[in-house]
Amino acid sequence: MKRREFMALIGGAAAAWPLAVRAQQALPAIGFLHEGLPAPLSLTTAFQQGLIEAGISAGSSLRIENRWAEGQYDRLPALAVDLIEHRVGIIVALYLVAAQAAKATTQTVPVVFITGSDPILAGLVPSLSRPMSNLTGVAFMFTRLGEKNLATLHELVPKAKVVGALVNPNNPNAEPQARDLQAAARALGLKLIILAAGNDRDIDDIFPTARERQAEALLVTADGLFFGLPDKLATLAARHALPTFYPLSDYARAGGLISYGANLSESWRQAGIYVGKIMKGTKVTDLPIIQPTKFELVINMKAARALDLDVPAHLQQLADEVIE
Repeated sequence: MKRREFMALIGGAAAAWPLAVRAQQALPAIGFLHEGLPAPLSLTTAFQQGLIEAGISAGSSLRIENRWAEGQYDRLPALAVDLIEHRVGIIVALYLVAAQAAKATTQTVPVVFITGSDPILAGLVPSLSRPMSNLTGVAFMFTRLGEKNLATLHELVPKAKVVGALVNPNNPNAEPQARDLQAAARALGLKLIILAAGNDRDIDDIFPTARERQAEALLVTADGLFFGLPDKLATLAARHALPTFYPLSDYARAGGLISYGANLSESWRQAGIYVGKIMKGTKVTDLPIIQPTKFELVINMKAARALDLDVPAHLQQLADEVIE
């Protein structure tokens, strides 16, 4: 999607993206390369706040170019090339596969990524403290949380002996995440079934399929496509009465049962700060990879009551937020 389409999606006016977009710009154009669907306003607002904190004022002239793969990850290389051809000065890559496409496309244009993966293992940077290339960003390390998340889901739904894991087969993280979850499931005495969804349409079939395969609970893995669908996933889980664990608080706030992970809005804000610093002259190599200092546990008690689940008192005490 082009810039005009993006503006329409988040409200169609400068009020929705307060950094005014004008024909004459004094600052480098920002190109967003997104794996999934248009980001919710809460995330774009957080990014804009980061720009302001970095000293890019709300009245600054910015050109925004957006390219959305909408879950079709094989489109990302061509979309990255298109951004370069439109002479963007900075690329914001959301998330891992987009960052890999941006890295393969340019060695000169600064790239600020947000990823749930270990950026060293993913081949994005050689060092967290000194990126040593044109890439830096925020790594919220969701892919390391599979074992803990499955254990927490087991505490919440101890009677569930068959658990589904929703993965995106187009994501290079899908296989290692599934492998780690299988090992964790064996240690807990659970049977894990892998449920694959590579696009928005596939997700419609996931919950009926999970029930057909006798899954009694579900864990959603970290993926850029899934990040853009909190309302849909929470609604489907409620409709099919399937206790579901999510990697982002956005899902729990959309009606999902429980989530654990870093705050995605905070990651977008931090990415905005880095983009603003680069615009003001900071070298990419002087910006270390940002890692989360805190993960948040969010429990939706309304969803728990609808599923007739008793949430253990110690989980409620551990929760950073309990939604009544």
